[in-house]
Formats: sequence, C-alpha cells, structure tokens
Amino acid sequence: MKDPFLREVLWFSGCCRALTFLLQVLFNAIIPDHAADAFSPPRLCEPGLGDHLVEWLLGGFTRWDAEHFLFIAEHGYLFEHNFAFFPLYPLSVRAVAQLLLWPLQDLLCLRSRLILVAVSLNCFLASLAAAVLYRLGCVVLQCRRTAFLSAMLFALTPANVFMAAAYSESFFAFLTFSAMWKLEKRESWLSCLLFSLATGVRSNGVINAGFIIYSQCKQIVSVLRVGPPSLGRLPSVLRLLCRAAVSTALSCLVIVLPFTLFQYYAYMTFCEPDPGPEQAVPRPLIQLALDRGYRMAEVNGTLPGWCAYKYPLVYSYIQDVYWNVGFLRYFDARQLPNFLLAMPVILLSVCAAWGYVAALPWYCARLGLLRNRDAKDSETASVGFHSPRLFVYIVHSSALLLFGLLCMHVQVLTRFLGSSSPVLYWFAAHLLEAEPVLWGPSPGTIQNDLPGEEMSRKPALHLLSTPPRAVVVKNPVVNLLLGWRRWNAVTKAVMSYFLCYWLMGLVLFCNFLPWT
Repeated sequence: MKDPFLREVLWFSGCCRALTFLLQVLFNAIIPDHAADAFSPPRLCEPGLGDHLVEWLLGGFTRWDAEHFLFIAEHGYLFEHNFAFFPLYPLSVRAVAQLLLWPLQDLLCLRSRLILVAVSLNCFLASLAAAVLYRLGCVVLQCRRTAFLSAMLFALTPANVFMAAAYSESFFAFLTFSAMWKLEKRESWLSCLLFSLATGVRSNGVINAGFIIYSQCKQIVSVLRVGPPSLGRLPSVLRLLCRAAVSTALSCLVIVLPFTLFQYYAYMTFCEPDPGPEQAVPRPLIQLALDRGYRMAEVNGTLPGWCAYKYPLVYSYIQDVYWNVGFLRYFDARQLPNFLLAMPVILLSVCAAWGYVAALPWYCARLGLLRNRDAKDSETASVGFHSPRLFVYIVHSSALLLFGLLCMHVQVLTRFLGSSSPVLYWFAAHLLEAEPVLWGPSPGTIQNDLPGEEMSRKPALHLLSTPPRAVVVKNPVVNLLLGWRRWNAVTKAVMSYFLCYWLMGLVLFCNFLPWT
C-alpha cells in the first residue's frame, strides 16, 4: 500500500472497530437490558457453550432491527414485515456463514455463526468504506488533507454502533461511496453496477440514479459548449443526445432493478402463492405469527390488501401499516425528543448546504453545469469543501435530509445520512480545519512516499507542509484529542457531537434502549 494516508485511515478505523467491540462487551455486561417490545423470534436450536459465548461477546450487536436481518438470513422472508429489509445483506451473511464457517456447524448453531459473520463483515466493510471515502474525497475535494480528515471522522461516525451491529449501514456505505468514486473516475458502468448493488441493500439506493443522470448532463453540456453551434455539428449533437439518453435510461434501469425484482418477489409470495406443497415452517415460528399477528404467505388464506393496489408495492405498505411512516406523520408533540436527537445532523446538513450555496451562488444557480469565470465563484471555488465537484453531493444530501425529515421516523436521520452521503464528514472536516491543534505534533508518525494518482489537478494544494516525497502522516484525531483543552467553540461542538453519539449509541443500543 503506497499511500501512507490510506494506511493510516485503515489502521485508525480498525482501532475504532476494536474499541467498539470491547466497549460493547463491557456495557452489555454491566447494564441490564431493557425489556423492549421489539421483534424477538424464538431460538430453534438448543444453545451450547459456544453459542452462549458468542451471545455474551456479540449479543449487544443483535438488538432492534438486527434481529430482523438475522432472522431473514436464517429463515428467509417468512413474515410480511420482513420485506421492509432488503435482501443483499442478509443473503450475503448467510452465504459467508455457510461457505466459511461450515466447520463450526457442530459447535455453533446457525444463528451464532450468522452473528459472527454479520459483525465481522460489518467491521471489515466499515474500514473499507473509510478508505473509499478518502479516495473519493481526494478526487472531489481536490484536497488530500480534508479528504484524510473526513475519512478519520467517518471512523468516529455518530452512527458508529450501526456500522458494527448486524445492520446494513456498513455494506451500503461501502457500495455507495465506491460507486461515487468510480463515477468520478468516469468508470460509469462499474459505478452503475455498484449503485445497483447498493439498491439491493437499502431502498434509498434508488435515489443514486440521480448521480448517473447528472453525470450525463454534465458531459452533454461540456460537448455543446465546444465551439459555436452550426448546422454541420447538428447530426453529431443529435447522435450524442441519443446515446446519452439510451445510456442514462439503461443505467437507471439497472439501478432500480433490484428494488423492482424484490417487490415482484414479494408479490409472487403473498399475492400469487404457489399452489404446490406448503413450506415446512417450524411450529414455534407459526405460533409467533399467531401470537403477534404477523402475516405469513398462505395458500388458502386471504390475500393482503396491498395486492389489489394499482402499484402493489409491499415496501410502501409495510412502512405505512407496520411503522406508521408517511408524509408529516411524525410531526407530533410526543416526538419532540426524537427531533432533538436528530437535530445535530439536521443542523450540520443544513449548514453544509447553505454554506456551499452562499460560497458559490451563481454556480449553484446554473445547477453546477456552467462555470462562471468572472464572478465571485471563480475566486471561491478551488479546493476543499467549496470544490465545484461537490455540487451534486450537496443536492443529494439535501434531498435525503428533506425526505427523511418529512416522511420518515426522524431519529433515524443520523444513520440514514451517515451511511448514505459523504457530505456530513466533508463538512465536519471543513469546520475543523481552522482548529490550530489539528495538525500539531503527534506521538506517532509514518513516513512514506505520497502518490498523486488520486489528484486530477493541483496535486500539491492543501497537503501537509512537507516535501511530496517525504510525507509525515500525523493522525489529526489523535492531535485533537490530545489538545482538547485548546479547542475552539466550533471544534467543541463538532467533536462533542461525534464522540458523544459514538459512545451513547453503544450504551443505549446494546442494552435495548431507544436510539437512532
């Protein structure tokens, strides 16, 4: 690994994952679990000593929605509400458990093996996501220092516990950031494939089709601006538009395809059940469905009401009926604590969008498609958070924020934005750059060559103040923590938010207490 910054990112992220595991064990052992009214299926395998050990070590990572993912990985999509959780993550966990941990099948129940794989896979993917975020930041921000700091902050994400627990956030973040990076490198079809896989992990991956559309629009505008319009260029322009339209349509179809196929599978399961032999469902799970009112696919039973909809989407139905998710439904006085819980990420996202638009008003007014060479934009837009390439990411983050605020359980905004958009980390790094102790002396340094392949232009801007062939890598987060007494007000606000949510999430989530 030639890039010392990337090596430092992976090392720090691995240390954070290890610390998360140790603290989870501690908090889960000393704090009694809350008796939450959450999904808790019966255990069908008689646990042995190894199973009890796995539960003691990793039980804190199997709370809340993690139970759904583990249940799907073990039993498939048995209940109707299971279809709120997309299949790529639980199927991947099941496949890895069956392939790699089959020698342990006599020592551990399937659920224990699934827990081991789910947590290990998430920790591995979270570290890879941090590395990819660094690569993406180098290209988009054109500033290696800001990209480096943002990747380090990702390791301390406020959604930390969900990056380690049996949730799909780590998988989704890795695929989404990788797709964005490949698109920036103009590897469009690989980017499209990664975006499509991300849709198979989480439903909000569908909105990533906007990146493909915007990229095609920028290419068209750049071609049309070359030379004055003429009749001789008209055929080539028309061919370009046709190719772009076909390419964009195919790319969007590929990205939306996993969502469509998953809804079709749900429709065939519940609305047109197979008249053949009934599925052998264990009796304890049937009893659970009867006790809790869970709907199962039945050959002779009544069809769900959503089967008769014009667009029979089970996902929308489940969000509406099971979790009361809908437009402005969460705007209730009783939900004020949840709005306060999500307020930090809301403020950071709003300030990020406002700060970018205020710095580049004319560029944003032109939707980032045309550069203004003689106005304020040309003076402000250079590197870092005010890079012109950042525009589409600001729009993406703002769209997610608006949708989450109006149409979702607002407390999930922290992990929703933290795993879907790099803007949160880029803006936090931008705010911290003014901190004097950020790049101060550090106990440990790494010296190595600094490759410049990720910097498409101005590779020496905003790097550490050392010669490019003898870079000293200093951990900015360690410097911040060691100099905490000298933090300015902005640094105190940002770091307090990241560190408090990083720790509070572990304490509350691991003991079945409400969290984001």
